[in-house]
Amino acid sequence: MKVSSESSALPSWDSASPRTSTMSRGLTVLFAIASGMSVANVYFAQPLLDTLAQDFSISRAVVGGVVTSTQVGCALALLLLVPLGDRVDRRRLMAWQLLGLVAALIVVATAPSTPVLLVGMLAVGMLGTAMTQGLIAYAASAALPEEQGQVVGMVQGGVFIGLLLARVFAGGISDIAGWRGVYVSSAILMLAIALPLWRRLPALPRDPHALSYFRLIASMLTLLRQDKVLQVRGVLALLMFADFNIFWSALVLPLSAPPYNFHHTAVGAFGLAGALGALAAARAGHLADRGYAQYTSAAALLILLVAWWPISLLGQSLWALIIGIVLLDLGGQALHVTNQSLIFRNRPEASSRLVGLYMIFYAVGSGLGAISTTVTYAHSGWQGVCVLGAAVSLLALIFWGMTRLFAAGHQ
Repeated sequence: MKVSSESSALPSWDSASPRTSTMSRGLTVLFAIASGMSVANVYFAQPLLDTLAQDFSISRAVVGGVVTSTQVGCALALLLLVPLGDRVDRRRLMAWQLLGLVAALIVVATAPSTPVLLVGMLAVGMLGTAMTQGLIAYAASAALPEEQGQVVGMVQGGVFIGLLLARVFAGGISDIAGWRGVYVSSAILMLAIALPLWRRLPALPRDPHALSYFRLIASMLTLLRQDKVLQVRGVLALLMFADFNIFWSALVLPLSAPPYNFHHTAVGAFGLAGALGALAAARAGHLADRGYAQYTSAAALLILLVAWWPISLLGQSLWALIIGIVLLDLGGQALHVTNQSLIFRNRPEASSRLVGLYMIFYAVGSGLGAISTTVTYAHSGWQGVCVLGAAVSLLALIFWGMTRLFAAGHQ
């Protein structure tokens, strides 16, 4: 798939100028840790949905709207905040966004009513997403082209671990200090990472032809219209993250009910089964650097589809569920990193806008997955959720296959 050239509204840097990577392994690890901590805030609510439903008198059929509110915040961040990385000093941008995220966490922790909770979740979604995706674009911009996929893979691995530990952290802290304690604890941890970030984040050259803010946002439409790789990988991201949220947003409902009656700590611990996905993330980035992105995509999509069979056996075996979680996260993370490696490759000067556009697809998919799965569970139970998830996985595989056939027919 060839990326069309952009109009003059989208200036580029001089690609012939020599570049030296600023990404040591230690700095890459710091990026990964900070990204993982940032994204965790967006997912704390998932294992807490039953408690939130009780505390705020929200029915189980619509409590997925709490997650959807967070995903709306994600979408707003991707449109309005993440692109700023292509225009302003990234280091200062990260500092302000971190402080804003801490304030949003405190709002959620002290929310006296459902409207305040939803507003706080919206803000957490905005600022948590802005930091996470801003750090990924930051790392990609600091890396050399030949190491970009591997660096993005390592940082994305940190994001994935943060996502997994979010469920464990939220479950454990809520059992000890209630759900509000989860958000207070996270605010404290975010303040703790602020100083290392401020001291270690590298200074990157600014685009001498940086657009004004409004032209920067407008240029995203041109990117979306012209970049075929972004279009295809964005649709795959939408379907993949819908799959993720179909599973994770519904999992707490059967596990917290008879015959299991698991506490939040136990439900959150199931997320650790997918830790192999972090290894897949780093490996997928390396393979993309070597030119095997399409093979990795095919394997990842097949794994996502197969994962729903053992997941559907939840009522018979928890071990089958664990196998399904491993497969779901393995396939999902391999596809996610492959997607990002491909979209960053052609336009390093637009990395923030590209990741913002790509992750808008993710936010839409996550929101649709969260709200559709709780409604499906209320009407059709766990098997209905599994049929929904498998159908979305199959649709993603068919879509990828059609794009490959279309690309081959135009060569």
